[in-house]
Amino acid sequence: MGLPLIAIATGDPAGIGPEIALKAALDPAVRAICEPVVIGDRGALEFHARAARISLEGIKLIERKVLAPGELQIGKIAAAHGRAALDCAETAIRGALAGEFEAVVAAPHTESAIHAAGVEFDGYPSFVARVAGLPPEDGILMLCFEYQGREVRIAHVTLHTSVAHALRLITTERVAKTIRAVDAALKKIGIEQPKIAVSGVNPHAGEGGLFGREDIEMVTPAIESQKNKIRVEGPIGADTLIQRKGYDAYVVMLHDQGHVTAKLLAPNRVAGLTFGTPVLFSSVAHGAALDIAGQGRADHRAMVEAITRLVGRRRRAAAT
Repeated sequence: MGLPLIAIATGDPAGIGPEIALKAALDPAVRAICEPVVIGDRGALEFHARAARISLEGIKLIERKVLAPGELQIGKIAAAHGRAALDCAETAIRGALAGEFEAVVAAPHTESAIHAAGVEFDGYPSFVARVAGLPPEDGILMLCFEYQGREVRIAHVTLHTSVAHALRLITTERVAKTIRAVDAALKKIGIEQPKIAVSGVNPHAGEGGLFGREDIEMVTPAIESQKNKIRVEGPIGADTLIQRKGYDAYVVMLHDQGHVTAKLLAPNRVAGLTFGTPVLFSSVAHGAALDIAGQGRADHRAMVEAITRLVGRRRRAAAT
């Protein structure tokens, strides 16, 4: 059968994305489990390869001519960089939908550059869903990492949006839908009877209404509506949620409830899995690091983590 073809979209060409994509494509741990295919602008890849003293020889490339001469400005925010990042990601996703790749992993983008390009975007999960022809809310992000010998998985009800907008998005149906999607994803990777813990919106999950009624009116009804078919508990205060052991996944309401925890506990080791779409998709949980771009010193461990987790998920899904 051979090793699976995994597409690597190179992210923001002005950031560290192309560098860590190339480093990951050459990493022995990656090459042992898959055949990586790097997708990106040739000029940007050549620049980052020189800076990192990497040879492009032996790396499978799909070249995208998305940057005009002089458009690449390393370390800067520009609309052209945003368009390039999404072009590479969309090419990889469409290739996966067509059966050309078995999964996609994406290097970090810069949201300011994407918004400068005038593109509606609030993170890779909703983007994957849109490219696949699904409602954007069908794409759900789960941060995955190992901490103190246990696997931690954190799924998000809302993601890259203002807190004010996120509060409007947190409805009983959206929370319930996220719980169902997490349960289905865990079963797909071989966990027969998943156990899920759900955070609250407010401090201490609202403290019985003292700190707001969102947990009483939205989160609790969502949890109760799923208990007849899913092992789910909550709402639990987000500040102590991850300390609760014995759960296969945690569902949080807001971006920072999950990301702050993950980045503190597992810096450079967090993989972001998108589920709820037909494409196996992963990304790194750190940014494009414009401040060190083009210096050849970016750490590619999170990219290796994303790829190895993605391939492992594929294998578990194929076995079920």
